[in-house]
Amino acid sequence: MRRSWLLPLIVAFLLPAVLALARRPHAEPGLTSLQAIASDAAAAQAVALESSLGRAAAGNLAAEPPTVLTPDPERDRSDWPVIVAFGDSLTAGLGVEPDRNYPSQLQALLDQAGYRYRVVNAGISGELTAGGLLRVETVLEHQPQIIILELGANDGMQAVPVAEVRANLAGIIEHVQAAGAQAVLAGMMAPPNYGEEYQQAFAQIYPDLAAAYDLPLIPFFLEGVAGSPYLNQRDGIHPTPEGYAIVVRNVLATLEPLLQP
Repeated sequence: MRRSWLLPLIVAFLLPAVLALARRPHAEPGLTSLQAIASDAAAAQAVALESSLGRAAAGNLAAEPPTVLTPDPERDRSDWPVIVAFGDSLTAGLGVEPDRNYPSQLQALLDQAGYRYRVVNAGISGELTAGGLLRVETVLEHQPQIIILELGANDGMQAVPVAEVRANLAGIIEHVQAAGAQAVLAGMMAPPNYGEEYQQAFAQIYPDLAAAYDLPLIPFFLEGVAGSPYLNQRDGIHPTPEGYAIVVRNVLATLEPLLQP
């Protein structure tokens, strides 16, 4: 696992909680489990990380601000081949306008590049890989040519056993391939509070499955976005429209070789 991913993920999952604790003189009732594990030392470190990461992100955004694209709602794509974005809240677009989530921005980017595909958003907030396996046949009713599979973040946050996550994702992939569709797998990472062993085993699920089923792999779905206060909403986990503008380019880098002009 690339160590460059660890800092953004740690910040993405823990930064809002530890900053909240650092700014309160006394503990408050109803704290989440992530807040509960944040010590004073961790809070101080997170403040320092926020400052340095924020400066770096600000410099990057100033140099090349991400362009948020929205698709033309009047364009008729009904007869075009279908790409299904199949995932959880990161796909559904929790907290952003529907025309600014990643599937919508992918649609706009494909339109701009001259590709004739219709992107369907099949994201459900809070979904686990087990839920995805239960509804994969419903997703396949869209008769997709390509399915971008983005699931596992919620499993990682709940420390679902790695073997179970792997089996669920493998089951989804097998259904997709049996239907004659091409799966593209989006890599995910678990938060650090369940230990390094779990975190590493979880991250390895995705390259292992990509190799086993001969799938294109997006190494980390939130690459370049996780941990940035400028590219994520206040929860520190879900991207802003500007964050999704980067996510969609991560996706397209893996997706584009599969597309027909």
